[in-house]
Amino acid sequence: MESTAKEAVEVRGTRRGAHISAHTDVEAVASWLREFQSSPQTWRAYRKEAERLLLWLQRRGEALVDVQRDTLDTYERFLADPQPAALWQGPSRARHARQWRPFRQPLSAASRRQALVILQGMFAWLVEAGWLEHNPFRLMRDKRRRMDNRSERIERYLERTLWQRFWAWLQVPPSPQAGDGAYYRWARRRFLFGFAYLLAPRLGEMSQACMGDFIQREGRWWWRVVGKGDKLAEVPVPPDMMTLLADWRMTLGMSPQPEPDDTTPLLRALDGRRGVGGNQLYRLIREAFRAGFHALDDLAEATRAPLKQATPHWLRHTALTHQAQAGVELRYLARTARHARLDTTARYLHAEAEEWHRQLAHHRLTDADTHGNGTL
Repeated sequence: MESTAKEAVEVRGTRRGAHISAHTDVEAVASWLREFQSSPQTWRAYRKEAERLLLWLQRRGEALVDVQRDTLDTYERFLADPQPAALWQGPSRARHARQWRPFRQPLSAASRRQALVILQGMFAWLVEAGWLEHNPFRLMRDKRRRMDNRSERIERYLERTLWQRFWAWLQVPPSPQAGDGAYYRWARRRFLFGFAYLLAPRLGEMSQACMGDFIQREGRWWWRVVGKGDKLAEVPVPPDMMTLLADWRMTLGMSPQPEPDDTTPLLRALDGRRGVGGNQLYRLIREAFRAGFHALDDLAEATRAPLKQATPHWLRHTALTHQAQAGVELRYLARTARHARLDTTARYLHAEAEEWHRQLAHHRLTDADTHGNGTL
């Protein structure tokens, strides 16, 4: 079945006279991905979604040309529950490992929307390239809702009271009897979460950060980061971050402040020298969240439940939401987040919703001074 589908793709591509040098769907998708080589983070995210779709189609004995409107609905349901789980889901592994799986877990609604956004763009490009004749995403009647990955506001974040309890738990060092290794892991975890909360980096930005990315100008510290779209930005570094950085550097046996030409990794493996890759960083953060869920057992389970669900990106959402609640102006919040659009940043302005709710509470069925004795 798979070879038949592949041969069909090759024949259709040849007969149609595509504008790219490709003979299979895989080669055509690779041509699309090459458009994003200058932005490694985007390239990896796009490859992941394209690969998932191609593997799913391969298992069905189909090719990209076979994707119809109803195929998209079937695929979205699959993203919500990739089955059989043993074939599709598993912990993060190197791509060449036999235990590698396309999914860590079923995708949330937001992640499914993001996947569809990426695939819509891929199909549009393949149509322009002459590889496909039609983009099935154009038939979606509710296209605006499904393709617009911007929701009204961010929901995946830790409320301030829960974050403060979690951060207090992170401050407690292991006992001296636990040894140097346990102390190092604790110091790294403490620095990692402080870095994520104070500067709101993305996961890839954290794993690629260097010591020399922290620079000083006129007595003020800035964090230099290359983010999405390979865009260079500088973010103000608050005093608490410099204190955390000094503590972390001293744990590594370094001077408190970094030098501008220091290209060594910011976050390090247990040997204190090698960097920490994105997959390992993802696991470290998830493990810490889950450990915090179990450690804070004096809280009601419903109160600490977000810790059990949280992923690394929740840290970025939490940081930006709390900055907004602290009164950071939208224009500065957008620059910290490095968003291209202000309406993307505006999703973090929960204060408006809270004030709206407070004012609407005054809208009563009866006046407060009638004690329910008013007449209709």
